Amino acid sequence: MSPKSAAPTVLYLDSNDAVATFLDGIRGISLLAIDTEGASFHRFIDRIYLLQLSTRDTHAIIDPLPIQAPGALGALLEDPGVEVVFHDADYDLRLLYQDYGWHVRRIFDTRIAAQLLGVKAFGLAALLEQNFGVKLDKKHQRADWSMRPLLKGMLDYAAQDTMHLLQLRDVLKDQLERKDRWSWASEEFERLEGTRWAPEEPGQAFLRIKGARDLTRRELAVMREVTQWRDATAHALDRSTFRVVASDVLLEVSRLAPTTIDALGTIKGMPRGIVERTGREVLDAVARGMAVPEGQLPRFPKSARWDKDPEFDDKVARLKVVRDEAARRLELDPGVLGSRERLEAVARRVPRALEELSDIPGLRKWQIAEMGAGFVKALSGFTPKGEKAQPVGGESPYLDP
Repeated sequence: MSPKSAAPTVLYLDSNDAVATFLDGIRGISLLAIDTEGASFHRFIDRIYLLQLSTRDTHAIIDPLPIQAPGALGALLEDPGVEVVFHDADYDLRLLYQDYGWHVRRIFDTRIAAQLLGVKAFGLAALLEQNFGVKLDKKHQRADWSMRPLLKGMLDYAAQDTMHLLQLRDVLKDQLERKDRWSWASEEFERLEGTRWAPEEPGQAFLRIKGARDLTRRELAVMREVTQWRDATAHALDRSTFRVVASDVLLEVSRLAPTTIDALGTIKGMPRGIVERTGREVLDAVARGMAVPEGQLPRFPKSARWDKDPEFDDKVARLKVVRDEAARRLELDPGVLGSRERLEAVARRVPRALEELSDIPGLRKWQIAEMGAGFVKALSGFTPKGEKAQPVGGESPYLDP
């Protein structure tokens, strides 16, 4: 099976009337491929800057900037009678909900499908080349999709993301059915519904920066202030935060706590323009962090952790043996078959019967079918320790670093 040899026509739609006409023309379809283009690499707040759509017969790119929210498209995506095909749906689903409030139903994700088939290279470019001999031009991978006008090469690149997606879906679905794994995929796709960003507590983003846990509480206070300065500056400029000052540079600022422009300028990676134009603002942020009273210094929230179980590592190791044997049998990546987090959840429960596995959050029915009996047998010699976490402070000793 291969894509049509003739280059298909791609419609570029940038008016309300053109979008309405196109969407009215595809009313009644049961299958739709979609992709979005954001600009998180360039902009402070990401949003959808392009919507690419493909049916069996038509291809279109919608420019959402000059038009009203295309409500008819939202109705299609939320219609349980329409299967919506993505490649790596997670970020697209978050943007679609953020920008339009759409709750996409009946999803097919070609990346997940490929992983469940044991495909090692499951990026879209690799899958299209493997299955159809189509080679995607990666020239515009980091393009700024918020720019206007868009270059023809950028539009051609964007159109490729959905142009072959329905054919790829057909191939992967057929393989899933022949391997008796369609039920696996269906369960995974259903779990994608409702994907969105959770509300974030204001002023806490600095705690998620890699390396922040290595700071002292005083350094963390400085990090909070300089991060808030950096994010406010990025917001005002509508520029990605790392394009203002990289987070690893802010970590160094927090450790060194410079008090002069010269000292700030010697920090590796600190942009000269920032030092010259807003260096005093950075120093003021450092000073605010240094002035925080000892009793008000920030700290990482205490996490609920499990009572120390001296047998825990042994339990996880036994479960890992079961998982790895199943992965070899099914020719799957072990991480796809069952993450360490899932193994730990099973180890804490110490199930005595298959039915108990169904109560473990995140554990799929298909995973229980393939590994459940092995899990129960592997833990049969252990005594259940209970299943509720005891909040005794600190970090869980069982989480991967």
